Amino acid sequence: MNPPPRILCVGIAVLDLIMRVEAMPRRADKYRSRDADLVGGGCAANAAVAIARLGGSAHLAGCLGDDGIADMIESDLIAEGVDCTRLHRLEGRRSSFSSIYIDSSGERQIVNFRDICDEESASEAGRAMSMEGFDAILADTRWPAGADLAMRKARRLSIPGILDAEPPFDACPRALEDADHVFFSHRGLRAFSRLDDTERGLAFAAERIGGIVGVTEGADAVRWIDATGLHCQNSHPIDAVDTLGAGDAWHGALALALAQQACLRDAIVFANATAAIKCTRPGGRRGLPFRAEVERFMQAPATTAAPY
Repeated sequence: MNPPPRILCVGIAVLDLIMRVEAMPRRADKYRSRDADLVGGGCAANAAVAIARLGGSAHLAGCLGDDGIADMIESDLIAEGVDCTRLHRLEGRRSSFSSIYIDSSGERQIVNFRDICDEESASEAGRAMSMEGFDAILADTRWPAGADLAMRKARRLSIPGILDAEPPFDACPRALEDADHVFFSHRGLRAFSRLDDTERGLAFAAERIGGIVGVTEGADAVRWIDATGLHCQNSHPIDAVDTLGAGDAWHGALALALAQQACLRDAIVFANATAAIKCTRPGGRRGLPFRAEVERFMQAPATTAAPY
């Protein structure tokens, strides 16, 4: 049996305090949550957990503070089977954490604190980490300098370099240029292109970035442009209860499938199924599916809810 593909995820790892509410708070007042949870989060960290659950060998590179939050973040990732030897702790700095509200429709509002994702920390962490020996590298732009470093390395190694593209874009121009797969969220594409029309925005981004450029649109579809033109792959119909971590799961599944040398459309179908199952489950990262669940879901007839 061949060893599982090795994927390096580069970016942020945080601790999420999740509050489930009926509706999003809109004024200065007191509110009571219907449920609450404290779980690990962060784009690259969630993607790494998704990869591990899907059968890949997941490795996470990034920065943490030297506080108790870092201990909680790292211990949870290790328990999930993620290799954390490239997580770098910065003396005198604070780890990232988020306060998250999730409403009754599954949509979320996130307030994040970050103290460590700057050029100085990236340089220090970058000198300490090895990026050799991987089958693909995935980076998120919330750690801009780390993303630049990761995508440059992926290009030099001639392996898939996948960028989870969200603002701030002006802080990581090299990552956008060096990645061979850049996928925006709908919000991220609008911020990059300053256009409301998705297809026009995607054409704008593809002209300026090159390579394969795409956009995920939640329950709607995934659209992308490559050398042959514009393509679309519909998402799976589901009853969403919690979208937190779905985009991270999508990027992790895509990176794993590309590392396994799947064609891009097949990789997107796999990523769509992974994200769809996640959206039917509460608890952020805890709702990430395992490989067998995704394979069963892909084989089942179309439905309005995941069959679990």
